[in-house]
Amino acid sequence: MLLDTASLYFRAFYGVPDRRTKDTDPPTNAASGLMDMIARLIREYSPATVIACWDDDWRPDFRVDLLPSYKEHRVARADQEEVPDALQEQIPLIEALLVAVGIPKVGMPGYEADDVIGTYAAIADGPVDVVTGDRDLFQVVDDNKGVRVLYTARGLAKMQIADAAFIEEKYGVTPEQYADMAALRGDPSDGLPGVPGIGEKTAASLLRRFGDLAGVRAAVEDLNSGLAPRLRVSLRGASDYLDRAPGVVRVVTDLPVPAPPQVQADPDLPLLDAIGDEFGIANSIGRILQALGVQR
Repeated sequence: MLLDTASLYFRAFYGVPDRRTKDTDPPTNAASGLMDMIARLIREYSPATVIACWDDDWRPDFRVDLLPSYKEHRVARADQEEVPDALQEQIPLIEALLVAVGIPKVGMPGYEADDVIGTYAAIADGPVDVVTGDRDLFQVVDDNKGVRVLYTARGLAKMQIADAAFIEEKYGVTPEQYADMAALRGDPSDGLPGVPGIGEKTAASLLRRFGDLAGVRAAVEDLNSGLAPRLRVSLRGASDYLDRAPGVVRVVTDLPVPAPPQVQADPDLPLLDAIGDEFGIANSIGRILQALGVQR
């Protein structure tokens, strides 16, 4: 099981009430909420191992160089992501909890968690569940290898299992075509403008007709392709963007990541007890230990 960790702790931060009674108490809702999420996932899906994939760089230079608008609207200062102070304060606690629970945290310098996930999904020799609220990771779905996405955009209670059939029914494309559709359609949340006049349905229609982005672009130059004049003009006008967008949207699949663990590491119980007592989150820690089958 590969966790898009930031996606989950942001959801926990906004979804779990901050129950501090004093302003001087440290915030813990994202940390405890994340532990509860992971406990529930382990109980329901029984993964052999869990890896917390990490954004070592949330806005990598190679993507910004291709498309300067990439996540630009989310920059707070000094190229740092805009993160609420009460969440930022909890990130060291989250990292400590992951280590203590025995869940490896894996990031790669200059890359996002998506790229770590893409690499592990590519090298996996068995089934993989990717847990994320990010649609971009639909591109890693592979029914033949048993790679699927547990899609959390509507919360864990309404989580959707995204396999190839789900993606084709919802978007009209295959997982292999999803990144090309995202480039054509654009994504305001990531600062991708897309091709003017081409939304999701039109992008899917073009890909079904011409196969992939290269086929769509070839159709622009082929006057016998039957491509509508309006679309021909839009696609030709967006040629420079389409040269660069695929390198932004497609996840990297060949990073030198550590070998995935064969078994889950044993939790550090004394450290977890200390964290639980200090931060008042012993109940959440108890739930994840119970899910892991640890007897106290």
